[in-house]
Amino acid sequence: MKLVTYNIQCGIGLDGRYDVSRIADAVRGADVIALQEVTRNNPRNNNRDMVAELGEALPDYFAAYGSNFEVNISSRLEAGRAITTTFQLGNMVLSKTPIHLSRNLLLPRSRSLEAMNFQRGALEALIETPLGFIRFYSTHLDHRSPVERQSQIRFLRQRLLNYALEGGGLSGIPEIGLPDLPYPEAFIVMGDFNMLPGSAEYAELAGRPDHEFGMPLTADLAVDVAERLGVPDLATWVDPKRPDDASRHKRIDYIFTSASLARSLKRSWVDRQAVGSDHLPVWVELG
Repeated sequence: MKLVTYNIQCGIGLDGRYDVSRIADAVRGADVIALQEVTRNNPRNNNRDMVAELGEALPDYFAAYGSNFEVNISSRLEAGRAITTTFQLGNMVLSKTPIHLSRNLLLPRSRSLEAMNFQRGALEALIETPLGFIRFYSTHLDHRSPVERQSQIRFLRQRLLNYALEGGGLSGIPEIGLPDLPYPEAFIVMGDFNMLPGSAEYAELAGRPDHEFGMPLTADLAVDVAERLGVPDLATWVDPKRPDDASRHKRIDYIFTSASLARSLKRSWVDRQAVGSDHLPVWVELG
C-alpha cells in the first residue's frame, strides 16, 4: 500500500504557473492521497474549482473535501434566485477504495493582528485497506506560531486517541437501518505541519528520544515514519524566492502513523522532481 501527502499551494508551482495536471501526475498511483491548500474561487488562481479539476484529473479515485472556511466574494440575484459565490480553502483525501465516513476537524486558532491567519483543519477519512480499516487525516497546521501549532496538535491528538470513545463523525447508525461502522485504533496522519523535527509541537505528537532507548513506541504517541525508517533529513519545502539555496529547504511535511502500524512501514521518500508547488510530495509504502 502506497500513500502520499502533498501541499499543492492552490495549484501554483515554483514557476508561478497554475497546473493541476502536474499535481495529479505527481500523486497518481498512490492508494490514498492527502492534499492540502485545495481551493475553490481563490483570487490567487483565477477562481478555479480545484476540487472539480482534481476529480477530473483523477477520475478513478473516491474523494472527500473539507473546506475550513467560506468567504463571500460575490452575492447577487439572477432571475429572482439568490446566488452566493464563496472562496474556500481546505484539505482533500482521495482513495482507490471507497471512503466510508469523513468529517472535517476544525483546529484551535487565535486572531492574528499582523500576519494572515486562517482557520486550519484536519480532514478525517475512514477507509478499508489491505491492513484493515484505518483512519486517514489530511492535515494543515498554522504557519506563524509554534504555540498555536502545539494547541492544534493537542486537540488533534485527543481526536486520534479517543476515536473509539467519541464515535468519530457518526455513531449509532443502526437506528436508521445502516450497519454500524468500525472504530479502528489504527490511524495515519499526513500533511503540512509547518514544524521542524524535534520542536516542542513535534514532541507533543511523536515524543522525544530517550538518551538510551531512542524514540518510544507507545500507544499514546504517533510514529514519525521518516524517523522510524531512518530517513529523517528529508527536505519537503523549497523557498520559491530562493529555490537554489539549500539553507531555505526545510522538512515541514510529515506522515505519522499509530504505533500499531509501525512494523508495517517499508520505505519513505520525497519526490524531488515535482514542481507543482513550493512543497514536495512525501510518500510511504506499507505492507
